[in-house]
Amino acid sequence: MESPAAPTAQPTQQTTRSLPARRHYRGLLRFPVLRQLIRFTGVGIICTATSLALYAVMRPWLGPQLANAAALIITSVMNTALNRRLTFKISDQRSMARDHLNGLFVILVALLITGGSLGILHWLRPEATVADELWTTTLSGFLATAVRFTLLRHWIFRRARHR
Repeated sequence: MESPAAPTAQPTQQTTRSLPARRHYRGLLRFPVLRQLIRFTGVGIICTATSLALYAVMRPWLGPQLANAAALIITSVMNTALNRRLTFKISDQRSMARDHLNGLFVILVALLITGGSLGILHWLRPEATVADELWTTTLSGFLATAVRFTLLRHWIFRRARHR
């Protein structure tokens, strides 16, 4: 006589679909902050290149400070959207307007840092070239980027800090 088959504890196809897929990372990638920094860097490269190109195009007509402000404001909208989706993996629409509004505050901090560095450059070297300005905004942009990542991770997108 055969005994009845023991019930299996395997999940059904329906319950498997309702669970979110979880990836298990190894090594340093097991830390969410490192994965986010890698994605943030990719977004930053795209946005920095766009910002520098916009600055170089607008600078002859607007001057260094206004061209810097315009380039940063234009790319900040793109930056917040890309970081929201790619860096912090937020795809819902619920807090999008608030996230972008808070992102404008973050860009003001970046404007203070990069605009201040341009002001210092022109104070120290009134004859500075566009290339000098681009180097200055790029280098001060690194500091602004570190501040931006910290504010995004710990304030604006803190709900997704561990993704």
